[in-house]
Amino acid sequence: MNYEETLDYLYHKLPMFSRIGEAAIKKDLTNTIALCQFLKNPQTKFKSIHIAGTNGKGSVAHMLASVLQEAGYKTGLYTSPHLKDFRERIKINGKPCSEKFVIKFTEKIKPQIETIQPSFFEITVAMAFDYFADNKVDIAIIETGLGGRLDSTNVITPELSVITNISYDHQYLLGNTLAEIAAEKAGIIKENKPVVIGRKNEETDAVFNQKATAVHAPLYFADDVVKQVKTVNTPNFLILDANVQGKQVNICSDLHSSYQTENIKTVLAALSILEQQTIFKIKDKALQLGFSNTKKNTQLLGRWQVLEKHPKVIADVGHNEDGIHKIKEQLQLEKYDTLHIVFGAVKDKDIDKILALLPKDAVYYFTEPQLPRKLDVEILQEKAGAHQLNGTSYPHPKDALGVAKSKAKENDLIMVTGSFFVVGEVL
Repeated sequence: MNYEETLDYLYHKLPMFSRIGEAAIKKDLTNTIALCQFLKNPQTKFKSIHIAGTNGKGSVAHMLASVLQEAGYKTGLYTSPHLKDFRERIKINGKPCSEKFVIKFTEKIKPQIETIQPSFFEITVAMAFDYFADNKVDIAIIETGLGGRLDSTNVITPELSVITNISYDHQYLLGNTLAEIAAEKAGIIKENKPVVIGRKNEETDAVFNQKATAVHAPLYFADDVVKQVKTVNTPNFLILDANVQGKQVNICSDLHSSYQTENIKTVLAALSILEQQTIFKIKDKALQLGFSNTKKNTQLLGRWQVLEKHPKVIADVGHNEDGIHKIKEQLQLEKYDTLHIVFGAVKDKDIDKILALLPKDAVYYFTEPQLPRKLDVEILQEKAGAHQLNGTSYPHPKDALGVAKSKAKENDLIMVTGSFFVVGEVL
């Protein structure tokens, strides 16, 4: 098989959550363990940092990878989903794995695919572990896909666990309260391994404390490690002054939206705790360059990404209540005449709560991602109307954006959001 044929095999042979939803979830680690055993347990052959959370885990993963890369460490990065190219999921020092590797790995693992019928995500996790082990990375940043306790990535024993924040998403799989969702995310906390929590919350703090105590894991809240935070927004950078365990640091991040403040604090806390373990040393210059060059070093996409300037077109993968709330806050810092929003979603989101947060004075271009899990655009438009959100519908995100660009004036702003997959198709 060539690369395109290999991807077609992986996409259609294996159950894929992004396409079909809950039916693709394997609710235990049996398949992942079997795949890793077949591959001679590559997950034991490199050091790692494990990241879970409702929002921000992708940004935190990329920032951590960028800093460690600038510090001179050969750094693996596993994230999901991808936006443009499957190989975005598996990188070393910002460079995606090769098409040749994807083909070769798939051929190697085919007998296991036929025998145990794993999910798409289980295969990609095993692929990443195999790639990082073969290439002898110094450390790999591993982002969970969904939850934590039963996530396929949860077969590693990391040097550090990070849980960014807890908010409502995938309740039908993770639980209907923040405490229940936190319990699933807390499943990545490992015995005697430190854990950093990105956001304090009365409903979830006790869950994390209980789990950490049970497994003797040192627990740190980012707010306790990183204090006296002051931020300044510029068009291209977010500047942050902070005190990290008694040391003053100044960060200039190219992830410049204000909602990244919490994520930057989480990364600073994680790096501080990592250094305390004396495994990795990060000089001030590496810290500065890592934050200022995150997008360049890791090829991160879809986080307040400016696609065009006149009119300004921004794409952001916010796709749940907390994500849309952060986007709405950031929009208040933008200057424009009229706001145009290209919006599509998948059907397993609490769409009414999301729509209730969206600005009512925008012009909407409703659309749908091109996958079975999509929320049909006709249903979306009907629900949006009940929330006084008015606009027209288009079957494809590219069509919706095209019309928005034709109607927007030079000083208007076009926002593309609602789903990873809408953003991915626009990119």
